[in-house]
Order: sequence, then structure tokens, then C-alpha cells
Amino acid sequence: MIAPTANKKWVSVWGNAMSVTERTAATYGRDITFRYPVPVAFDGDGVRLTFDNFCGTRDVFLTCAYVARAVGDEQMRGFTACPVTFGGEQGVSVPAGGSVVSDPVSLSVRRGELLSVSFYFADYVELRSGVVFKGPLSRGNYSFGNCVLDEHLPIERTRNTDVCYFLSDVSVYTDGANGAVICYGDSITAQSWPDYLALEFAKDRVSNRSAVRKAASGTRVLRQYDCATYQSYGLKGSIRFPHEIEAVNGAVAVIIQQGINDIIHPVGSTENPFRPWSDLPTAEELIGGLQSYIAFVREKGLQVYMGTLLPVEGWRTYAPFREELRSAVNDFIRDTDLLDGVIDFDKVVRDPLRPTRLGRGYDSGDHLHPSEAAYRIMAQEAARVLAKPKKMQLS
Repeated sequence: MIAPTANKKWVSVWGNAMSVTERTAATYGRDITFRYPVPVAFDGDGVRLTFDNFCGTRDVFLTCAYVARAVGDEQMRGFTACPVTFGGEQGVSVPAGGSVVSDPVSLSVRRGELLSVSFYFADYVELRSGVVFKGPLSRGNYSFGNCVLDEHLPIERTRNTDVCYFLSDVSVYTDGANGAVICYGDSITAQSWPDYLALEFAKDRVSNRSAVRKAASGTRVLRQYDCATYQSYGLKGSIRFPHEIEAVNGAVAVIIQQGINDIIHPVGSTENPFRPWSDLPTAEELIGGLQSYIAFVREKGLQVYMGTLLPVEGWRTYAPFREELRSAVNDFIRDTDLLDGVIDFDKVVRDPLRPTRLGRGYDSGDHLHPSEAAYRIMAQEAARVLAKPKKMQLS
């Protein structure tokens, strides 16, 4: 039993957005265990889990779940394993489009340690709600059979996965001075810089903050794909943004880095029937979408930061008119007084001699997604801005 106290609260230390996984004939699983290692940002007296079926079309029944101290990605200390319950019951149905929050688990945790979250589905389950993630702190495994209490996952029945299914939040009951920073965006944020930001926080630059990723590849501010071909690209901002922001416990700030897909996706219906020119926003429309994000965050009483859009010269749909649109959006981000701070990702990763493209060593190779070196620089810049005294954050 976790006794409530005035100076403590629930704060998210780890999280992921739930999007639509790639729809294939193998979108269903049965008799399957998932295990995810979760880094802990704060000392705490309890743990709470959220399972989210936001994009599911069918209810899923979670047979059981356990949380334990971890030894590594796949191994956990069995003697520390605690059952996770929901209203006192071990199994729970997660409704299509909905989520469930566990009962508090009485488990003392320490900043810097690793937890292991394991959960099992005995019956057929639609593996639709999930998101591809990447980064030094983002790993997972699945095993065939009920392995939730296995200290070592059985090597012959286990594979790595870069998809986080259903587990959308891990929260710790911790000191009230601690708080979560939400990293919201598309594939650039679904990749590594939020993990590197968490590592920056761990260096005591901003020691009372966690970095919680809420991002999904292919997502746009203003549009979404309502077709099977691009279903995994997820929902538009007016649907996704409120859901992701409200799902994070103990949030104090939001970093928004989204908009490039609105610019680079449309190619015309003669080339692709699902990507018409009518999807291309004007600068005013895209800025209006970002302003709606800011207004929502302000209504929640949170700080809001925004990252500038990265250069994309060399990407297969790059064109001067898209560069003009990106520049207009970045001008708004840099000049607006609506933000608590600007994280100029563009400035720190662009080529100083040709600012429309990523700098040497900062391009992953596709001219859109940064390299790991670039993600580290982006995280350092975000930590630097967040560490500024508030009166200096707009300068």
C-alpha cells in the first residue's frame, strides 16, 4: 500500500505514443510475452503502468504483467518481481481506443537503475497499438509463451523488437519537485534525441526532470492518412496531441518538434492518390496548427518549447518551394513570444556553408533523419535551453 503524502506525486519516467503498427497478415499474436527495460529518472516509493490501445479496433485482454528490477535488456531479478494489478485483478481488458492504469505497485526505486516490465497475452491479441522507437534507452523483446517470471528470456523463443506495444507510460511516486518533459513529434523524435536528452538529465544538468517520448513516425500536424497503405503514419495533431499530452503524469513542459512531414509528403494525386497537393499547407495554416498546440499546452498550465524544423535538401521530394515553407515556419518559431524557449535544432545540425542541408556527419544517409551524432547534439541543445533561468529562456 502506498500512502499519499502532500509533497509527493506521480511522475512519468518513461513513455511512448501509441500509433498504428504496420498492418500485415501477422498483426495478431497469441501466447506471447513482451519485456521492456525502463530507465528510472527519480527515487520513488512506487510504480504505476499505463497500457494504451488508442489505435486498436478490438479490445485486448492482458493476462498478466510484472515489474521487477532489471539486470539488462532481457534479464530481470526474479526475487524483486511484483505483480501488476488493475482494480485488484491481475488480468484486464484494454478497450479499443482506450487505456487502463494499473494499481500502484509498492516497489522502491532509485534514480539511475533499470526496471523490467513484462506482460503476457494468452489469447489472440490485435497488435495494432504500438510505435516504432529507437535510441540508446529504447529496446524491447518478445518471447513465445508465458515468460513474465523468467529471469532470463529463453533464447530459442525470444527476439528483439523495435516496436513498443501497448505500454505507453511508466510512472514513479516521487518527490513533488520532480517533473516530466514531454518530447512530442514525428519520426525524428521517435528516434534518438529524447533518449539522449534523458541521459543529459542524468548528468545533473537538469536533475529533477525526466524525458518522456510521445512521437510516431510519419505523423503530421494538419493531416492524416485514412487508408491501409499509410495507416501506420498515424493520426493528425488535433486528435493525437491532446491524447499524448494528457497521458503524461507530472508533466511540467512540452517540447514540440513537428511539421516537416506536412511539408514533404504531398506529391500530387497523379503520382500518388493518397498524397494530393491539397494536403500541402500554406505557411499560415501550418503555423496555425502549431499555435493550437501552444494554446492547448498553456491551458494545461505547462511550459512549452518548440524545436525548429531540420534541413531536408537531398530528400527525394525536396524542392525550393518546400524550403521556403520550412523557413517560414522556422521564422515563426524563432520570433514568436508565445513560447518559453526555442530549441534551434536546425541551427546546430545544418551545414554552415549550405544551410538547406544537414551538416557533415549529421545526416543518417536519407537527407531527412539525423545521424546519432546529430541526435546527441540536439539533446545537448535541448538540455542547454531547458537549464536556462526562466527569465532568460526567451532571449
